[in-house]
Amino acid sequence: MEPLLLSETALYDFLGQYLWPFIRIGAMFMAVPIIGARTVPARVRILLALLVTLLISPLLPVAPAVELLSVPAMLRVLQEVLIGLALGFSFQVVLHIFILSGQLVAMKMGLGFASMNDPSNGISVTVLSQFYLLLSTVLFLVFNGHLLVIDLVVRSFNSIAVGDSLGFEAFAMIASMGSWMFSTALVFVLPLFTALLVINMAFGIMNRSAPQINVFTVGFPIALIFGLIFMWLSLVAFLPFFSYIFDASAIFAEQLLRLP
Repeated sequence: MEPLLLSETALYDFLGQYLWPFIRIGAMFMAVPIIGARTVPARVRILLALLVTLLISPLLPVAPAVELLSVPAMLRVLQEVLIGLALGFSFQVVLHIFILSGQLVAMKMGLGFASMNDPSNGISVTVLSQFYLLLSTVLFLVFNGHLLVIDLVVRSFNSIAVGDSLGFEAFAMIASMGSWMFSTALVFVLPLFTALLVINMAFGIMNRSAPQINVFTVGFPIALIFGLIFMWLSLVAFLPFFSYIFDASAIFAEQLLRLP
């Protein structure tokens, strides 16, 4: 009985059927919210990426064979990593909108000095930013955002096959998300800004009419109390605003991946 010989091309096809999807999915898990946080060990993210890859690889189209130790293979690895990171970044912006909103409100209320460590990003943020981040994280799970990103990355293999790149238009869209993040965060806190501006104007009139009153001593606790009250009242609009941002981010991700 002759031994079964495995050709080099067949070996490359077999490895590529699992390797290239694993790279794209692993890069997505490294950048996506919650799963890509620093509090989640890298081994857990790698195991999740491997599990998803094993489940979906038989359903994906066959990728063109390429020698693994070559320049085209390195370029393909770079392309797959960029696609996965772009998908994860498009949803990471959703949480950073609320982190930025908390920073803006805290600076206006005088709580800019009250900061704490954010374990998910490894940076120092204000207390209000951490509060908004916790709320948005819970809503991200409620809206099944973790399932949506997996669905998008699986569908992306049909629109952007292994070996294809995002293109310059996609990178321009990613860059435009920066201005969208700042403008959306400002729109979210604009009512709070307006209310606190009226309070600061009242303190300015008080300082003109009664200069002997120390406005800084009196104004800080009053601005803080009214800021917390206004923030509590604005929580009514948190859910619909998050729903709008989440839907907009999902549409952006579909356009980025050229999905129908």
